[in-house]
Amino acid sequence: MSEQNPYQQLGVTENASFEEIQVAKQRLLAENQGNDRIIEEIEAAYDATIMDRLRMRQEGKIKVPEGIRFPEKSYEVPKSSIAKTNPPSPSWLQQFFDRPTKEDLLQSSIVYLVLAGITAFPQSAQGSLLSLLLALGFSGTVYFLNRKERRTGRAVAIGLFALFIGVFIGTALGNLLISQNIQLGISIDQISTIVAFIVFWLVSNFIR
Repeated sequence: MSEQNPYQQLGVTENASFEEIQVAKQRLLAENQGNDRIIEEIEAAYDATIMDRLRMRQEGKIKVPEGIRFPEKSYEVPKSSIAKTNPPSPSWLQQFFDRPTKEDLLQSSIVYLVLAGITAFPQSAQGSLLSLLLALGFSGTVYFLNRKERRTGRAVAIGLFALFIGVFIGTALGNLLISQNIQLGISIDQISTIVAFIVFWLVSNFIR
């Protein structure tokens, strides 16, 4: 078989179409299953035929169909090249987190941006107004959380926790800025309130 040219090895003429060449190859592979030497010769003949057709294509003599690829061999993908996918989060962890809709994000963003904007005004430095704004932010958080699970007690508890964390982080941040002589034009209480609104926004959208 190896004494013949690639076309003869496949049993086709040099004018055969690509479809005829592929059919001949598949027929010969089926007929010679288990004979590795013959199969290698068939594959080599097919590759040589396709290479010849590609050469003819470059010379503008023929057009190679889109489906033809050379060489038509299967290569083992190295294990190192296989992208590693992160394992899914445990089910007990997924139940605490939520994936908000665009509408939910928009609604909560508007609420907390308005509250933060009012807080940034110099007139808002008064403690009573900041307390009112914090209460409104807390109420908004309870509302957004409660409409997901309809569990008011749980929503209140999470809201209180978010309030504590937000005020704590905001106060620490304000003191840090002052120690670094960074002036933002607002008081520490205003900074802590704005940070609390950020925490409220995160909790309202991403906590179930």
